[in-house]
Amino acid sequence: MSSLNASFVQNMSIVHPEYFFIIGLSGIPYSSYYYIFLFIAYLIAVIGNSIVLLIIALERSLHSPKYIGVFNLALADLGEINALIPNMMKTFFSDSQYMSYNACLANMFFVSFFIIVQSATLVVLAFDRFIAICFPLRYHAILNNTVMSLACIVLWVFNTSLVALTTSLMTRLSFCKSNVVQSFYCDYGSLLILACNDSSINVFITNLIGAMFLIAPLFIIFLSYLGIFFALSKITTWKARLKALNTCVSHLLLVGVFFIPVICIFIAASVSSLTPNTTVISTSLSFTLPPMLNPIIYVLNTAEIRVLLRKLLTNRTMPIRKNISK
Repeated sequence: MSSLNASFVQNMSIVHPEYFFIIGLSGIPYSSYYYIFLFIAYLIAVIGNSIVLLIIALERSLHSPKYIGVFNLALADLGEINALIPNMMKTFFSDSQYMSYNACLANMFFVSFFIIVQSATLVVLAFDRFIAICFPLRYHAILNNTVMSLACIVLWVFNTSLVALTTSLMTRLSFCKSNVVQSFYCDYGSLLILACNDSSINVFITNLIGAMFLIAPLFIIFLSYLGIFFALSKITTWKARLKALNTCVSHLLLVGVFFIPVICIFIAASVSSLTPNTTVISTSLSFTLPPMLNPIIYVLNTAEIRVLLRKLLTNRTMPIRKNISK
């Protein structure tokens, strides 16, 4: 009976603030220029990823396992940038840094979800390159459009369930210390610091997700490229090796753009204490640059997409040239 009463009292004492104050960038001179940069990055990311999605969806020659993975990554990039930047722009233009409790949880869910999907998709694309180079004759038997589509669906369903669980666990926390979030969005870690009751379960889940979607993906991608380099070492001519390796360049660049900023922030935070503004700028860049650069990387490094864009531009400019000549 006493345990029931204790549980009832604990539930009654949970405090959920009506609003959170998202501090973002504060006290930095010329911070408006940084917001302008973020807005330009947002436009590039939205336009670039939309073009990649349209090209892959409309061009039948790109309906292959590799490009289903690229389509999935572009979709995640588009979702992440839209979950993140508009809220920052709203803070800048309206000069209101308040976000309701429910809106904060929704913001946390969508940003976390799309970042995890990005990480998992890079692993799927690494597996695609591993099969293509190590087992070229069995590639279509092992990895076809159906298998890749199912893998992406499972990835989205699993990640939705996982992030929904972590977000729902936030509702058991009581925020009685402060409602000031030292971040540019409703960051999971920043909210945990504000909790004034037991958050051990939340901390455990946070560390587990960090291991599953930051450490484990890097390790799996590293192992896949060890296998790829081992397979390339068996090829007799350097020309054939470079040709095979060239198909991995885009993926390696995507992995670097996604993971290197995160690793640098982690190392910097471990070596020295970062100021809130430094943390906000570095973290926002690490979240903004991949969605902006990913479509550029694929357009520049993928011959099929370059050829299709050239054809589209040629078909559009031909009528204009004919009208001018008349």
